[in-house]
Amino acid sequence: MGGGAAVSTGTQAAYGNLLDPKRKWYNNRRLIALNAWIVLCLITSSTNGYDGSMMNGLQSLDQWNEYFDKPTGGKLGLLNAIQNIGSLAAYPFAPYISDGLGRRPAIFIGATIMCIATAIQTASQSVGMFIGARFLIGFGLTFAANAAPMLVTEIAYPTHRAPLTSTYNSLWYSGAIVAAWTTYGTFQIQSTWAWRVPSVLQGLPSIIQVALIWFCPESPRWLMSKGKEAQALKTLAYYHADGNEEDPLVRYEFEEIKAAIEFDRTVAANVGWMSFVRTAGNRKRMRIIIALAFFSQWSGNGLVSYYLNKVFNGIGITNPTTQLLINGLLQIWNLGWALLASSMVDRIGRRILFLSSAIGMLVFFTLQTACSAVFANNGSGAAAHAVIAFIFLFYASYDLAFTPLIVSYTLEILPYQLRAKGFNLFNFSISLSLIFNQYVNPVALDKIHWKYYVVYCCWLCVETVFLYFFVIETKNRTLEETAALFDGDSATEQIAATAAEQADVAHDVKDEKTSGSFQEQPELKK
Repeated sequence: MGGGAAVSTGTQAAYGNLLDPKRKWYNNRRLIALNAWIVLCLITSSTNGYDGSMMNGLQSLDQWNEYFDKPTGGKLGLLNAIQNIGSLAAYPFAPYISDGLGRRPAIFIGATIMCIATAIQTASQSVGMFIGARFLIGFGLTFAANAAPMLVTEIAYPTHRAPLTSTYNSLWYSGAIVAAWTTYGTFQIQSTWAWRVPSVLQGLPSIIQVALIWFCPESPRWLMSKGKEAQALKTLAYYHADGNEEDPLVRYEFEEIKAAIEFDRTVAANVGWMSFVRTAGNRKRMRIIIALAFFSQWSGNGLVSYYLNKVFNGIGITNPTTQLLINGLLQIWNLGWALLASSMVDRIGRRILFLSSAIGMLVFFTLQTACSAVFANNGSGAAAHAVIAFIFLFYASYDLAFTPLIVSYTLEILPYQLRAKGFNLFNFSISLSLIFNQYVNPVALDKIHWKYYVVYCCWLCVETVFLYFFVIETKNRTLEETAALFDGDSATEQIAATAAEQADVAHDVKDEKTSGSFQEQPELKK
């Protein structure tokens, strides 16, 4: 039998001998095309980010407040929360569309609904019509947001997977930036178009997806799960090896995906909703996934994300122009930190980023609380300015992990058979946490003002302890290996060994406990 490249556990190790070190992605037109299609999927997150920032900006627009009779309290909470209520309504259907029809049809259906919804929102003549449109936006977004990040992580080139999937949630801020500066720019329009223009622009990413999504490749993992192995192999070969179906990298990927799907179906029995609680590995997965979902919204960020104007009013910054300007600058700051963290996930590692993020948030939110208290007691201008500074530093810490990693980490620890359903549960948990935040936060801020911040200071301590004990490191592993981690070392080894054998690739794994890391071990098969 001919010689094959050696493979050992870990992304760099597993694929290290199978990659051409002299050829970069930007010199490969098919990888450029693949990454362009991935960008088409990534902009789904921009739509979500646009909505949150737009609602923040609209609350600072007199034109919007007057047209909708200055909503406060429960009505304001409903206007913000209704999108997530719409998302809740779609959750029972989203994973079945993604798994049944495919990733691309799910994105198309969601984008189409959002196009219709933004048209209704723009034409709103009453608060009820506006609320109904935002419900539809959330309903459509669920289908697209369930499928888009899965398609990214399942079609990406192996060494690009973690950074690109982490970029998905980071691009939430790209939409937020456009919304923040749009509302800042339309502030001067002395008509309802001051808020209708931002509503029109919200539909732009969805229009682009409706027009182009059918040109994007379908997930090879979905194709293989449906018995379309030839088409899956062709897709992998076209984008990962210039069409060469006998390329060692393509053969190893193909066999590893096949082995992982078969393992989930037969050995691990990872099929159906009950499997989430049937095995210890899946219970560990769900504990982490649900915790990350709630942590991502209950870390104090919900105050700034949806009620920044109330935070500013609490420190004496009441000028709408100033509020909108700071909001716009904050989104640019966030995007920069989130993209930087996305590029470092395989170098620094998930665990270090999560812990650094939690500790940083705790420190800066505590300082923000202290300065808010000082301003409330004596009206100190310096304390007010310090609050703004600590908001920026708090978000820099948040963006180290809770922007880039919550989606990519969730997807990579879920095996294929459970990925759509598990990711749906993750998004469902986020919606529950958001609805709570959007109803409770404005009421609590009105009643006890800065004292409400103390609750989040205590909760951040809980988050830090949880992350320390339960988050495990997953850097430098293939998607299939990472997903199998929770099923035990034997599961990871079985999948890798089966893939190597079927792909005619030598397999050698060093013991991580003794060596401290997985190393590439060149070896030719005899």
